[in-house]
Amino acid sequence: MKKKKVAFHNLGCKVNAYETEAMQQMMEDAGYEMVPFEETADIYVINTCSVTNIADRKSRQMLHRAKKQNPQAVVVAVGCYAQAMGEELLKDSAVDVVVGNNRKKDLVQILQEAESAGRETCRVPDIAHTPGYENLSLGRTAEHTRAYIKVQDGCNQFCSYCRIPYVRGRVRSRELQDVVREVENLARNGYQEIVLTGIHLSSYGTERDDGIGLLQLVQAVHEVEGVRRIRLGSLEPRIITEEFVRTISAMPKICPHFHLSLQSGCDETLRRMNRRYDTGEYYEKCMLLREYFTHPALTTDVIVGFPGETEEEFAQTVKFLEKVRFYETHIFKYSRRDGTKAARMGDQVPEETKAARSAVLQELNEKNKAAFEAYYLGRPVEVLFEEEKERQGIRYCTGYTREYVKVTVPSDGRELVNKISDCIFRYSDVQ
Repeated sequence: MKKKKVAFHNLGCKVNAYETEAMQQMMEDAGYEMVPFEETADIYVINTCSVTNIADRKSRQMLHRAKKQNPQAVVVAVGCYAQAMGEELLKDSAVDVVVGNNRKKDLVQILQEAESAGRETCRVPDIAHTPGYENLSLGRTAEHTRAYIKVQDGCNQFCSYCRIPYVRGRVRSRELQDVVREVENLARNGYQEIVLTGIHLSSYGTERDDGIGLLQLVQAVHEVEGVRRIRLGSLEPRIITEEFVRTISAMPKICPHFHLSLQSGCDETLRRMNRRYDTGEYYEKCMLLREYFTHPALTTDVIVGFPGETEEEFAQTVKFLEKVRFYETHIFKYSRRDGTKAARMGDQVPEETKAARSAVLQELNEKNKAAFEAYYLGRPVEVLFEEEKERQGIRYCTGYTREYVKVTVPSDGRELVNKISDCIFRYSDVQ
């Protein structure tokens, strides 16, 4: 019997990317043939995102693109946009099957049931009352040196601008030993860097009473033989305590690269966002990391144009970003999301104002990034090389330092991919 061809496309965060790869491996194990999304397939699976209006639009576009590529194919919408829309999405002629969050593990069964029934299918749970972590796992990843490991799902924060708690549900954590087993398997397969990620990583284990939190998880992963680096996904400032930082700073595998969510450098804006910290507390956390780590890379997210953000409030954000001196700042224009508190707020900021403020922060980001990288000029840096490319007849290898600074060097005939090597940092290395 001829194998059915399946094509996947991922939208959104690293958690989504992990889940997409896990679903691909499930489908392969069930006897399906994987093909690139651009090719004709019997089944198209789009792992959707709903964090912004743009993400919603991209999700719809990819669903329609899949059906256009093969009108006879079964088009499957999974993930956050599918969870948000539910059965409503089946009204779209491009969509045949809808699979919500916490049901991705059942994808093969759902597809087989839909095929047997010969009709459209929707499997979207009441995510707000869905207990238990959805067990998905990987034995390999699309990347050959670094592996992202999902360890947590859901969020209990309910920031006023965010719909993620409504489409991902409440905090659910993966069992520590399950994480360790997956890391051990990946290490045996040659992966040297592990990135721990989740929807709200800092809340790992908080819904349980066994005393196992993120710190204990990191310690367990640190013990896995073969793992050379551990990188942490996005963290909330409140997990950065003296005990946490002191403990991880004594672990040689921990990468000094910390992404601390900020969203605004103005206390009044943070209050309207329901962010549960102020700039004073946030700054203390940054200084604590710099006390225990030498020149750590601090990165963050900032939303511009949040409802009610005045010129004075924006100026406070600019001043705070100048004070902290982040390595990189990911800048997002506020996106109004139905069902959130912020969507009902007055004083919505015009799009042209958001764009102007975004441009100001982008310029500051470039300045801060250049200053951070200038620190390494002429210094030795440890690089995990990831891929080799050719340019104008010369072979180059690219990789990342422990601080996640990208480095490109001539291969000079060396086999560098998936090897850790010391290099002298030069501006010409950065691409």
